[in-house]
Amino acid sequence: MKKNVALLAGGDSGEYQVSLNSAAMVEASLDKVKYNVYTIYIYGSDWYYKGPDGKKHSVDKNDFSLDLSGGRVLFDVVFMMIHGTPGEDGRLQGYFEMLGLPCTNSDLFTSSLTFNKYFTNQQARMWGIMTPFSRLLTRGAPRDLDGLAGDVGFPCFVKPNCGGSSLGTTRVNEKSQLKKAIEDAFAVGDQVLVEEYIGGTEVTCGLIRYGEETLVFPLTEIVPKNEFFDYEAKYTVGMADEITPARIPEEAAIEVKRLSSFLYNKLLCRGIVRVDFILRGDEFYFIELNTVPGMSEPSIVPQQIRAAGMKETEIFSLAIENALKGHG
Repeated sequence: MKKNVALLAGGDSGEYQVSLNSAAMVEASLDKVKYNVYTIYIYGSDWYYKGPDGKKHSVDKNDFSLDLSGGRVLFDVVFMMIHGTPGEDGRLQGYFEMLGLPCTNSDLFTSSLTFNKYFTNQQARMWGIMTPFSRLLTRGAPRDLDGLAGDVGFPCFVKPNCGGSSLGTTRVNEKSQLKKAIEDAFAVGDQVLVEEYIGGTEVTCGLIRYGEETLVFPLTEIVPKNEFFDYEAKYTVGMADEITPARIPEEAAIEVKRLSSFLYNKLLCRGIVRVDFILRGDEFYFIELNTVPGMSEPSIVPQQIRAAGMKETEIFSLAIENALKGHG
């Protein structure tokens, strides 16, 4: 019997349009023989499904269901494609966990932890994985720009502590740029990370766990044409070279995959995840972990899936079946 899949799109962050693009690609790729797919748009308190005739049908939030002309639709599983809040930070995961509705990405605890870059990096350090040195700023607290400059040095990165797509992120090359960069990051969130610059090769690893096995995709090397892999470089054709497989020594690739699998398992991740690193010489610096990575046609993980000789359809089906079975 076909399963009803709620494909979630939208959200309340600056990644709204990115989420819509990802969801459109997932909807086109899902196996329609196995699944009835309903894209649910979420923006603030407005949750709805848009039917083939363009009519909007509000979601009943009491049980996350729909009333359509053909009857009441109850969902078997949620395919999460909301980047940022409330789909990647644990808020919706808590709601679905209370309803007992399985979801294709990580649970409340893992989502809320990994969405916080600072605390995820601190945890990685406890496990012996190198991360860039950073300082955490909170809204309203005193700021010592001289102290920050001395601690972190230049160049450095200033970014929202909780957020994605490099929104509000600035590469700061000198102290005179620091104040504005912090203000720009605070415009996106209530916590800001000031992080040392690590020069090297940027490499990202996509993976998914199924049962007791972990499928690790070929690595991607990122060569941005801007100063760093910012929003423009990520979403503008021609502004970055994304090379799969990455042009790094085989032993380095093996280590990146090992570290990615280690973090995936230790952080209790589920579903499709992307882990980012900087390689400097023979040193590996963990940057961040994305529990709802981009899935639009040009996104990195779909590139990696295709480079592995697989199709998005089979990986998305795997994510759904994992969720239905209660593991992944």
